[in-house]
Amino acid sequence: MFYALLFASYLIGSIPFGWLFARMRGVDLRKVGSGNIGATNVFRAVGKGWGSLTLFLDAAKGWGPAVLFPLLLQGTATPHAGLAFGVAAIVGHTWPVYLRFRGGKGVATSAGVLLGLAPAAVGVGVLVFAALLGLSRYVSLGSMGAAIAVPAAGWLFYRDQGLTLPSVLTLLGALIVWRHRTNLRRLMEGTEAKVSFSGGERVTSMDGTKREEP
Repeated sequence: MFYALLFASYLIGSIPFGWLFARMRGVDLRKVGSGNIGATNVFRAVGKGWGSLTLFLDAAKGWGPAVLFPLLLQGTATPHAGLAFGVAAIVGHTWPVYLRFRGGKGVATSAGVLLGLAPAAVGVGVLVFAALLGLSRYVSLGSMGAAIAVPAAGWLFYRDQGLTLPSVLTLLGALIVWRHRTNLRRLMEGTEAKVSFSGGERVTSMDGTKREEP
């Protein structure tokens, strides 16, 4: 049962909500903006409503396996079963079988997992993300800052519960930062796209053309 749920967690995590919503609007996310299938690129290429829905569902597909799947084990779950299911969902989002293992960066799905398992650490991560986004208008910078802050908070708040959770938080944070390596390069080059808090923003397609988006 455990391994069946682990595999199901991966399949749920693999559902590319952002890619599906964009295709419904006639947009291939892999050919516009950053080429990423996550919520940020949906915001830019499809619209704020679809981006918000993608963000919610990407987080939910992490929260569900982490919180609900251990309940299906009917008292036989190990202490870290929820963490294992959550990590499987994150792996699915990052390397989805449905898209030939080319997925997103895992920020929203990781946030969903940790919201159920380590809410205090998530709270710190959200504050760091919001502060960096507000100051810089770079989503990628906020995401990387949160990916560093969450493990630090994990070691502070959860180390008395054992080393497993803080260690996994550290590995997840490292994975998210590594998945943002191209964003880091663009930040250093000054070519990373900023979020517009009012009005439209320019979306660059993978072939170099640009268009205005609401």
